[in-house]
Amino acid sequence: MSSHPPLPSPLPTSRLVRVLPWLAGYGRRTARDDALAGSTLAAYAVPSSIAYAQLAGMPVQTGLYCYLFGGIAYALLGTSRQLAVGPTSSVALTVAAALSTLAAADPGRYATLAAATAFFVGLTALFAWVMRWGGIVHFISETVLTGFKIGAGIVIAVSQLPLLLGIPSAHANFPNTLALIGRSIGDVHLPSLALGSAALVALSAGHALRPRWPVPLLVVAVCLALMELPGAAAWNVATVGHIPGGIPLPSLPEIHWHELETLLPLSLACFLIAYNEAIAAARVLAARHDYAIDPNRELLGLAGANVAIAAGHGFPSGGGLSQSLVNDEARARTPVAILVCSAWMAIVLLFLTGLFARLPQPLLAALVLASVQSMFRIDELRHLRRVGMAEFTIAAVTIAAVLGAGILRGVLVACVFSLAMLIRRLALPECVLLGRIPGTDHFASLVRHPNAQTVPGVFVFRPNAALLYFNADTVRDQMLALLERRETPLRRIVVDLSFTTDLDLSTIRMLADVARRAQAAGVAVLLADAHHRVRAVLARERLGTLLGDLTRAYSIAELVDGLEQEAPAPALARARAAERPSDL
Repeated sequence: MSSHPPLPSPLPTSRLVRVLPWLAGYGRRTARDDALAGSTLAAYAVPSSIAYAQLAGMPVQTGLYCYLFGGIAYALLGTSRQLAVGPTSSVALTVAAALSTLAAADPGRYATLAAATAFFVGLTALFAWVMRWGGIVHFISETVLTGFKIGAGIVIAVSQLPLLLGIPSAHANFPNTLALIGRSIGDVHLPSLALGSAALVALSAGHALRPRWPVPLLVVAVCLALMELPGAAAWNVATVGHIPGGIPLPSLPEIHWHELETLLPLSLACFLIAYNEAIAAARVLAARHDYAIDPNRELLGLAGANVAIAAGHGFPSGGGLSQSLVNDEARARTPVAILVCSAWMAIVLLFLTGLFARLPQPLLAALVLASVQSMFRIDELRHLRRVGMAEFTIAAVTIAAVLGAGILRGVLVACVFSLAMLIRRLALPECVLLGRIPGTDHFASLVRHPNAQTVPGVFVFRPNAALLYFNADTVRDQMLALLERRETPLRRIVVDLSFTTDLDLSTIRMLADVARRAQAAGVAVLLADAHHRVRAVLARERLGTLLGDLTRAYSIAELVDGLEQEAPAPALARARAAERPSDL
């Protein structure tokens, strides 16, 4: 027996690395890069989070709370190494649009409802994680998402114009904000317009010409220096004002039952927007650095971040592309950079809030306007126009819905459009006749492949979509219509089910009805490329004598070439008479 003591178990470390794979090989150089990147991100995040808090109608310090609490939770639960979680413009404006009518007269209640919205966003994301719905990002089609982003970008940009112009502003919808700007155009405050415009030009030029430079930090520093000049008070430029310091004690918000009617749809909308933004940014960054992200773990990260933000008195947040690019271009290696940013938020809240009280409001408007420029994808609209008028029309309708009905209803319109497009394609599937490509066992559409040849006595039919209860009758009618136009006598009907992975009762009854009609006329109905679950459910319904051998999947070529022997018509009739009644 060996006298050596047992080696310590490596399980705790290996388990931790499996949960946080970026810990593997973490060293001093990576820590230095993360510390620098997190500090750069914090310099960008402080003014931008204040701007987004104002956009959301929240106290300015709550934007800092979002970065502080959300960043810590995401760093421990997410899988992206550069994604920065914090307030985003589209989510902030969605919150403002929905809550302005519910608690606009009570700022304290408004803040509580915003925190409650973040809590429900977290619960929604947690439920999606449990259900493994990481693919929910594809629920809203790219066409609808393009229209939504353009419409939301216009609404956000217009909402910031009063601050840029130095005129009174109020949380109002898009048409009312335009009307307000029109009525106040003669009251434009020129120093505010000059400062905001110069900041916007500097931010845009810096992003285009020096994307790796901390341009937002430089612009903020210059503006703060200008506001400290001896004659700056005479400019009468509006500033952020007093920012309450200190870190709030975590607590969950209190809500009333009647408020759920507004909070639940708002939470769903914020979840869809936040997850779409976060997963898109995470994929871009993962591809840039050649690592994989887990869409389902991203749901967990979003859930943890928003629950933590709710407890920290913030408002719904997500992983925005603009702040994530700042983090990445500062050479962030791991989520430790986000933890460093959160630490800086704590330092600012505890000791430095007075430094940012002099931030000019036009600068905050310029920061928001610069961040939404990427949402104006006019080139995507041109591309949709080239693809087809139907896609372009859907995007245009979504833009109009966002502009006319607001961000929240625009999100719901986007979801309805996406669902309607999916149902329409499934409810009205293309059904085609197939023919054999000469010299092969491959069968293709007779319309798309003129060289394909029909097989005498065989009718090969394929619905180019899964068979479901709401398209079963449409598929049957198309099949019967094509059969009626057939002039030569038939011996077999082959139905290609390669697009169908499961069957419901309506489709089972449809297939049985078609098979019984055909069998009465002495024609066999056979299923090609039927999936295991399809064959299993048909076998349980005792339809083997109607639809042929269900013990294995047959190719079209096998059925057409007669590798499965077809019984003569009298035998089929006897088999039908002897068949036990099914549950159909």
